[in-house]
Amino acid sequence: MTRLTDLCTIQGQSPWIDNLRRDYVTQGHLAELVALGVRGVTSNPTIMAKAIEAESDDGPGSYLDQLRSLGPAMTTDDAYWELVIRDIEGALDLLAPVHAASNGKDGFVSLEVDPQLAHDTPATVTAARAMHERIRRPNLFVKVPATREGVPAIRELVGEGRNINVTLIFSIERYAEVCEAYIGGLELLARDPGADLASVHGVASFFVSRIDTEVDRRIEDLADRGGGAHARMLDQLRGTAAVAQAKTAYAHFRRAFSGPRWEALAARGANVQRPLWASTSTKNPAYADLVYVDNLIGPDTVNTMPDATLEAFLDHGTIARTVDADADGAQADLDALAQAGVDLADVADTLEKQGVSSFATSFTDLLVRLADQRERLFGTGGTR
Repeated sequence: MTRLTDLCTIQGQSPWIDNLRRDYVTQGHLAELVALGVRGVTSNPTIMAKAIEAESDDGPGSYLDQLRSLGPAMTTDDAYWELVIRDIEGALDLLAPVHAASNGKDGFVSLEVDPQLAHDTPATVTAARAMHERIRRPNLFVKVPATREGVPAIRELVGEGRNINVTLIFSIERYAEVCEAYIGGLELLARDPGADLASVHGVASFFVSRIDTEVDRRIEDLADRGGGAHARMLDQLRGTAAVAQAKTAYAHFRRAFSGPRWEALAARGANVQRPLWASTSTKNPAYADLVYVDNLIGPDTVNTMPDATLEAFLDHGTIARTVDADADGAQADLDALAQAGVDLADVADTLEKQGVSSFATSFTDLLVRLADQRERLFGTGGTR
């Protein structure tokens, strides 16, 4: 038993690792994490780019070795997906026993659609379908961003019975739309009397630490302009936005997945769309290293942690239900931020644009690096 297993068995929260590298799969590190209580894996284009950059061994089974074996005829785009999917399938194999033992609740590995499709609903649907058809594993989550154009794609994909990890959520308002898209998708699926609603799973990834980073920056700007007592009042609001907003999201989750509408779906075996706390490493060294873990523990949730945060939780994490503690205080913090002049809707809009842009840039930069490697190997970088 570890703190990770206690987190799951006592508090009902599933700890996942927010990282995936080839050597994690081939050299046993991911298997060790699963033995310690990790119950899922998330990845994204930025993580993949870092994994390829960090590779020091170009021997058998490495990224470079696979790239060499793929030959010069394949496009660079297709070569990228071959690299990614090998990692994903290796992780899916390792997590398959967790998926089976949890009756399909856990053991998932997430793969992100091309981030350049974030504002194209039909293309997102097509790409997600293609991933599910290519990787026919029950413990695959396809990640779809919660952009305005992504929300209808989520509804359509869930309506087809597909497992979706909704990513890049930064506001309560957009989170409410995501919950509605999931429930609406299940209702579409339920029109078929033979549909198996119990086989559909979903998570909604609410990004946490990035909210405090942006809000604290705005608080500093407001304090510089206001000065005096106003600045001291603003200083007390630093580091409060992210946890308060996540707690408010959890309260919405409880409301959305209750009542007659949800109960009709639950009677058919439907599973709730669990809130997933993402971006949970502490960016500000003045804050506790587990501020976005210890304060957001509760049933029917997931926390996906980067390596250092996971190690910290194993060492000194708290096992206590905290996500719905002092809900009134969380709302009061959000109200105080609004009264102080922090526009949380604009914060969310800014962070969504930054998140989509960051993933798209990582994706494009990685393709350029792969093309350069192929140029050195074959004398051609391939075509996009």
